[in-house]
Amino acid sequence: MPDEPGAARKLRSHIVVEIVLVAALLVYLVMAQSRVVGDDLSFTVVGASLMALVTYWTLNTLRDGLELIAVRARRIRH
Repeated sequence: MPDEPGAARKLRSHIVVEIVLVAALLVYLVMAQSRVVGDDLSFTVVGASLMALVTYWTLNTLRDGLELIAVRARRIRH
């Protein structure tokens, strides 16, 4: 497990990237309102890839948050 300051810094950077990715996904969804799914294959692939990336990054960020909680809980117990 990483030390607490390094884990907190890593979590903060992951949260910033998470916000940027979610904003990009929101922009994509706004642009996709007037389109039919599968009508433009490249547009659909970009959307699916962006959704997969956001999902992966969210899970990775949650893992980092849980690691930080575990480090702090271990420090409190000892």
